[in-house]
Amino acid sequence: MYAVVKSGGKQYRVSKGDLLRVEKIEGEVGERVEFPVLLLRDGEEVKVGNPFLEGVKVIGRIARQGRGEKILIFKYKRRKNYRRRQGHRQYYTWVQIEEIEGVKGDGA
Repeated sequence: MYAVVKSGGKQYRVSKGDLLRVEKIEGEVGERVEFPVLLLRDGEEVKVGNPFLEGVKVIGRIARQGRGEKILIFKYKRRKNYRRRQGHRQYYTWVQIEEIEGVKGDGA
C-alpha cells in the first residue's frame, strides 16, 4: 500500500516506515504531522481524490530538522567584467511516516 501526498508544493509517494525529506515544516523533533492524500493504492484498488481524498491522511513524526547541501549560483556576462557568486542552503525537514489513516485494510 502506498499514498501520494502533497507538501511544500511537491508530491511524494510514501509507504508506512518511509523517511521523507520535505521542505521545512515548523515544529520540534518528535511532533506529529499530517499530510493530505491525493492518491491511495491498496492492493489492486486505486482511489484518486479531487483534489484530496476525504477521510484519509498520512501521519508522520518529525525525525529531524536541517539544511541541504550548498548550491552555488554564478552569474556571468562575457567581456563585460560582470561576475556574481552566491551560495544557498535550503532548509529541510525529515519526516518518519508512521501510518496511513482512514483505510479499512490498514492492519489495525
